[in-house]
Amino acid sequence: MVAAYFSADAELHGATFAFNSSVLEGNVSSEGIEMLVCSSEPSTVHDQADENSIILCAKTVINSAGLHATSLARRLRGFPATFVPKSYFARGCYFSLVGLKPPFSHLVYPIPEKGGLGVHVTLDLSGQIRFGPDVEWLDLDSDAIYEHEFDFSVDSKRAEKFYPEIRKYYPALPDGSLKADYSGIRPKLAGPLDPPADFVIQGQRDHGISSLVNLFGIESPGLTASLAIADRVCTMLCEGK
Repeated sequence: MVAAYFSADAELHGATFAFNSSVLEGNVSSEGIEMLVCSSEPSTVHDQADENSIILCAKTVINSAGLHATSLARRLRGFPATFVPKSYFARGCYFSLVGLKPPFSHLVYPIPEKGGLGVHVTLDLSGQIRFGPDVEWLDLDSDAIYEHEFDFSVDSKRAEKFYPEIRKYYPALPDGSLKADYSGIRPKLAGPLDPPADFVIQGQRDHGISSLVNLFGIESPGLTASLAIADRVCTMLCEGK
């Protein structure tokens, strides 16, 4: 809903979107950044150009590729690899409450755990409750993540670990009342044994390349902070930072 609103607003102001397109690689030059782009179907991974590929020469590039941001940065020839942080990936699953009247009308956040905020309570626009997310570290190579299709399925057996966590603040939760709902994957800049890392918003002052901004490790609450992040990116580009 939020993405649809912002994309429609951007189009009203002259933006053009190329959905279902993949950036294969790029080349940093004095003229700008050349991007090799190919058309692709959803959930299809391409690792080479095809007859539908084109080269775009961009004066400004904002790398906001989410889970693939570090991988894309490594495929930009002429960009210093030392400025690309290592990425870690953690899947978070959610379970919905079924067969019961919602016991909460507000968010509930327990004491945070390593890698996340714990199994908390979220409510959708209709007042229905979801519990999550948990933290499942994925054994994936951040350098080769471009060729990987993420698995967003939810194993119903993970509910076994949800019940005791939820009962810390909702002891009346009966067995069998949780249903697998959905999952998300966090692009993290710190591993399971590391202290938490903040977002990285990287511009010319950091890496020395004008008109290129990298957004690394933008996990939750990146959506909540999206407008502030956009303001920061615009300021950096306008001021040559």
